[in-house]
Amino acid sequence: MSALKTPAPAPVPAPSARSGASGSAAARAWRTVRSSRPAAIGLAIVAVHLVIALLAPLLTPYHPTVGDASHALLGPGADHWAGTDQYGRDVLTRVVYGGRYALGVSVTATLITIALGTVLGCAAALRGGWLDDVLMRILDAVLSIPAILVLLVIVTALGTGSGVIVLAIGVICVPQVVRVVRGAALAVVPQDYVTAARARGESTWAILRREVLPNIIDVVCVEFAMRASWVVLLISSLSFLGFGADPPTPDWGLMVSENRTAITVVPMASLAPIIALATLVVGLNLAADGLSKAWGVDRIREGS
Repeated sequence: MSALKTPAPAPVPAPSARSGASGSAAARAWRTVRSSRPAAIGLAIVAVHLVIALLAPLLTPYHPTVGDASHALLGPGADHWAGTDQYGRDVLTRVVYGGRYALGVSVTATLITIALGTVLGCAAALRGGWLDDVLMRILDAVLSIPAILVLLVIVTALGTGSGVIVLAIGVICVPQVVRVVRGAALAVVPQDYVTAARARGESTWAILRREVLPNIIDVVCVEFAMRASWVVLLISSLSFLGFGADPPTPDWGLMVSENRTAITVVPMASLAPIIALATLVVGLNLAADGLSKAWGVDRIREGS
């Protein structure tokens, strides 16, 4: 009597890279933040700035643009913790409200820049050929021009305002984001699942969204954090030079420009916005560095 043969178990298909990357992205990000002290500290600093900016009307009884000339150039005291500026406006109030402007414009500009740069970088890596060559040569030409010169030309030609600043930052930052994202996407394009998607006749947009982007989302996140810190400094520099926010907008760079002549009389009027700007940039840089090391993202290699 022959022994009964048990049927072999059916092979379990291996999960695709697409589903693994997209399904665990949020969980992996949370584990990374918990395991990386620099990332956790940096994100905590940014979160504090965000909460203060959102709760600004509840944190101070003063108006950020209305002052009292009889209380001009006062030092720190019980009524004005950081003193007043030359127009009698509460310095701490303007710093708190200045975070709204800095975060609002910076996040908007960075989101648009990262979205456009990611699409162009992935498209260049996927399509290749003449499109990749032409696009990269155009971007190289843009990158050869000093960033501050491009900013000043655009702002001088189109005027000041949040929309113009966002446009100018996009012109400067998109080429850099495209190079980094393209470098990351070039490592994904030769993979089997991308080849299979092409064989199925999927469109370039479908392949980008389903196959490529989920596998480079860590690079995109690190680039967002690093680019945001650079954008915050750039916006403040423009305001300091007189090409950014218009007075009496509560902007950190504009505050330093307005109060630098009275720094020996009321030093906090200049130091307070500098401290706020420095802590926000440090927080963004810590978050970017922590995420980059935890995820093994080499921004220099990706952008080469």
